[in-house]
Amino acid sequence: MASIAELESLASQVRRDIVRMVHANNSGHPGGSLGCVEFFIALYKEILNHNTDFDMDGIDEDLFFLSNGHISPVWYSVLARTGYFEVSELATFRKLDSRLQGHPATEEGLPGIRIASGSLGQGLSVGAGAALAKKLNGEDKLVYTLHGDGELQEGQIWEAAIYAAGNKVDNLIATVDYNGRQIDGDLEDVLSLGDLEGKWKSFGWDVIVEEKGNDMQAVINVLNDAKSRTGKGKPVVILLKTEMGAGVDFMMGTHKWHGSAPNDEQLADALSQNAETLGDY
Repeated sequence: MASIAELESLASQVRRDIVRMVHANNSGHPGGSLGCVEFFIALYKEILNHNTDFDMDGIDEDLFFLSNGHISPVWYSVLARTGYFEVSELATFRKLDSRLQGHPATEEGLPGIRIASGSLGQGLSVGAGAALAKKLNGEDKLVYTLHGDGELQEGQIWEAAIYAAGNKVDNLIATVDYNGRQIDGDLEDVLSLGDLEGKWKSFGWDVIVEEKGNDMQAVINVLNDAKSRTGKGKPVVILLKTEMGAGVDFMMGTHKWHGSAPNDEQLADALSQNAETLGDY
């Protein structure tokens, strides 16, 4: 197990990776990626029972599905820095014929990626199906998914939610990146989700709310808490309150960096706020 200081050091490097990848192509989604750094590091470094010798079946290991695929930069960075592929490949992000497409895809055979994602709303259905398959196969491993809060405006999410609860898929842990912002503005201004905690509870899920989604120890703790609640007849959902653009001060407090790339000056500013700790690619 790494220390919290080591994980936070890695977080600084991952944030450098994110802004550099998006800047290099003047294309991508830095805001949500930056906000989910602690989640991905906690998941892959401390929680997930996984194998970097990747195969698509994932037999006898935990599985993770990213539903809000536009935050691929953070996933690619953490996969690379966990050993799934060479860190140098991050330099190919969004380039022609790259395995690191803007939204994760399976055709290119990138280790760690089991489904194409980016069309919002689909990941919970996949997660529920994979989790049910593990139960039917007698596996004791878990399935994790991540979703944007704006994504919860998609009806398919709630169809999957009612299915998972109705079928007691209690080896499934969904996390919502609850930053309150989406591409067109604040969530409350675009389409309010109302009492989100109450909604999930009414659909039959065990709900955990974590207010400190950018605190590494808090994220590790809440994921461990969620694990402890599995196997008890209900799927589990974490409402993880994060800050879009976390770690880069001028990207925080606004939805405007949801899908905008920094220019040269802004890149330099963002990098100055995050120390290089493991070496840029």
